[in-house]
Amino acid sequence: QVQLVDSGGGLVQAGGSLRLSCAASGRTESIAAMTWFRQAPGKEREFVARITWRGGIKYYADFVEGRFTISRDNAKNTVALQMNSLKPEDTAVYYCAVGANSRYPVDYAYWGQGTQVTVSS
Repeated sequence: QVQLVDSGGGLVQAGGSLRLSCAASGRTESIAAMTWFRQAPGKEREFVARITWRGGIKYYADFVEGRFTISRDNAKNTVALQMNSLKPEDTAVYYCAVGANSRYPVDYAYWGQGTQVTVSS
């Protein structure tokens, strides 16, 4: 099993930045990719960004539009999501997940507890 701990959320004004972190522990050798999802109130959980663990290949949702950057530190088993130029519509609970290499939440077995991001206008 893999345990994930998300952190770094908070309240920020539109146009501001936040940096989310996710630390993995347990059977980290099984990780193929680490992925960020988000879920806004009343909406389905959606893919934000993913990075493959060995090759460091990055994937982003279309709505990111170059504003977010995902990165990893294999030695520390952490992944970060740098979010710049935040918009009110980015308000959501953000989750990191492992256990798959896809953009579909249903494929993932392990989830962080989530961290709230609130962007005020």
